[in-house]
Amino acid sequence: MSFTIRKIQKEDAQSIIEIDAMQSGEEKPAYWNERFKYFFESSNALGYVAIENEKIVAYVLAEARALEFGSQLCGWVFAIAVNPNFARQGIALALCRQVCLKFKELKINTIRTLVRKDEVSVLSFFRASGFKAGPFIELELELLD
Repeated sequence: MSFTIRKIQKEDAQSIIEIDAMQSGEEKPAYWNERFKYFFESSNALGYVAIENEKIVAYVLAEARALEFGSQLCGWVFAIAVNPNFARQGIALALCRQVCLKFKELKINTIRTLVRKDEVSVLSFFRASGFKAGPFIELELELLD
């Protein structure tokens, strides 16, 4: 398999929405259109797509930001997905490496992401990519009626 990676462009939005729908089982154009508005207006955002035979088969979206609770400026991977027909061929890993290289160029040495604890395959992917538990623990409170 031979794929190329390039920077994301506005014209890639529909392909990203479609790949996300394949992964999540739900098409979310309103959500994605809001994310894209922010993404394409922000100087801190970066993203790449993987292309095979002139078709987008995967994407990664990330940003540089400092959050509350004393978090220093770091990179955040907030979305990465591969068309299931192209899974397990190293595409996601290549996209993740591309993001890491770009953050390193920007002198950002820490990259974070959030993963559901029951998403074993996603956890495995990030661990295989070198990610490990960070200094924060998410806590939540469910407000019942």
